Amino acid sequence: MVRIGLCDGDTSHVVEFTKRYNHIEIGEDQWVDGCQVVALYPGTSNVCPERIPGYVETLRGWGVEIVDRPEDLLGKVDAIHIESNEGAMHRAHAELFLGAGLPCFIDKPFTSSVRDALAIAGLAESKRVPVFSASSLRFALEIQALRADEENVGKVFGADAYSPAALDPFNPGLFHYGIHGVETLYGLMGPGCEQVWCVFTPGAEMVVGKWGDGRLGTVRGTREGGHSYGYTAFCEKAVRPTTIDAGFIYRELLKATARMFQTGEAPISLAESVEVVAFIEAALKSAHTNGAPVPI
Repeated sequence: MVRIGLCDGDTSHVVEFTKRYNHIEIGEDQWVDGCQVVALYPGTSNVCPERIPGYVETLRGWGVEIVDRPEDLLGKVDAIHIESNEGAMHRAHAELFLGAGLPCFIDKPFTSSVRDALAIAGLAESKRVPVFSASSLRFALEIQALRADEENVGKVFGADAYSPAALDPFNPGLFHYGIHGVETLYGLMGPGCEQVWCVFTPGAEMVVGKWGDGRLGTVRGTREGGHSYGYTAFCEKAVRPTTIDAGFIYRELLKATARMFQTGEAPISLAESVEVVAFIEAALKSAHTNGAPVPI
């Protein structure tokens, strides 16, 4: 059994992930086997500090040990989830745990700057410690089914993805919630984007990415009106408009995470995770320059 430590507790993911790993207060169809959350460092938060006390008490009630410092997780766990809502906090904690040889899942956003993303990737590679970062939307059953059905749909020539994109000053632009749409796009298109344009309004933004092979992918981040997750995939043999059912996205993400903790093989390359950060950073720059194209 892989013992998991959670670092930072300002997101509902610490509760939802613990339910699935520890088989607590959730149906068997949501269980993820082979791992157990045993400890939490609650941390601090600039994004949602008011959430931490309630999540701490919930996990304490489930028998999860609460520690005072991130260093206190060392020696108690075999793997780490870095869970802070704020991407800028991830690098310091990743350096601690990767330096100690512990494999890490870093929740979205991986970081909020390419500089930090490259630093984490470089350390992980030098230490030969597995690490990956992703939104749970990347592992939606609908995306997995499309990718597995290449015989009938052919290759993905382009895609339009959408998700809510609430803003937060500590996770600018799409780093906060719009990253779900970006991860949906990358789940369909794969890496290789070279240039980005962004049209930004208070109620929404539209980002267009041009891949090196000429394919186009878009992300619509919504902040007004109804919200949902989904995509239209423009494939070689079909066009597939799809609304994503979020009911099993956590389970699917954690299955991939558990496999990495057990095998040492990350499901997504660090290069792709860095590119996702670069895509969002380029979109921010484009938005600030009235939609001018920005190379990745």
